[in-house]
Amino acid sequence: MKSLLSECMWTDEERVHAELIKYLEDDTRELYGRFLNDQLVGLIGIVYDSIGEVELKHIAIKSDYRGKGLGRQFIHDYMKVKEIVKMKAETDKDAVGFYTKLGFSIMSLGEKYPGVERFECTLLRHKESS
Repeated sequence: MKSLLSECMWTDEERVHAELIKYLEDDTRELYGRFLNDQLVGLIGIVYDSIGEVELKHIAIKSDYRGKGLGRQFIHDYMKVKEIVKMKAETDKDAVGFYTKLGFSIMSLGEKYPGVERFECTLLRHKESS
């Protein structure tokens, strides 16, 4: 799990470990794994903002499984099962295309760090009628 989480964060072992501790100790955070053939192939890290609203802090799909729709399915399944109506994520320019394909609206946050433009991505899920 730690190596998969490091793929969507930093290569700094201490920072990855600190993030894992946050998931273990903070009740507003949850880490979910996606398994195929008893192998961990993806994970998402969520922070609960309010009822029905979350922030996607981390998403990672094992390199062999990328480009097959697993990330999209993981996010949509999670939102449906947990009855999430709003998910937001902050990302860099490299991942904007991924979020756009999933239906997120994209807003530039400007240059949040020197030379690095960041983006807020928001996905609203409409409740299904019974």
